[in-house]
Amino acid sequence: MMGGGGGGGGGQMQEIQQAMQALEEEKEELQGEVQDLQTEKAETDEAIEAIETLETGSTVQVPIGGGAYVRAEIEDIDEIIVGLGADYAAEQEQDDAISTLETKKEAIDERIEGVQEEIAEVESESEQLEQRAQQMQQQQMQQMMQQQQQAEEESDGE
Repeated sequence: MMGGGGGGGGGQMQEIQQAMQALEEEKEELQGEVQDLQTEKAETDEAIEAIETLETGSTVQVPIGGGAYVRAEIEDIDEIIVGLGADYAAEQEQDDAISTLETKKEAIDERIEGVQEEIAEVESESEQLEQRAQQMQQQQMQQMMQQQQQAEEESDGE
């Protein structure tokens, strides 16, 4: 750490504040990621529910983009095309499709947990920096007090 002479605390203080700012931004990004994952999980839940409740011959609203839907009849509920990630999809029977989606949901849960752990780490780093900043402020105060006392003693001694 740098800092020469009596005013050396200022630069260090600035570094701590910048580090705290960076951690705050990282935390916000991670929280955004958690929200995206929770949305994905909710959508997966909806898909599972739909597969469980729909039957061959059911009429469904199919999104065709731009907020527009068409009515369609399910030809065969045992032919469900499930995205497997990385632009791959597979046609699966009802039960297999549900278990694939359940597995996907578990993976999302694990990712959410991982991101939340990262958030906790970022928060504890922030706390440590905050404590350091407070300690530095106290030291600066003490130094100022000492300098004042010395100045007073010198003026008394004359």
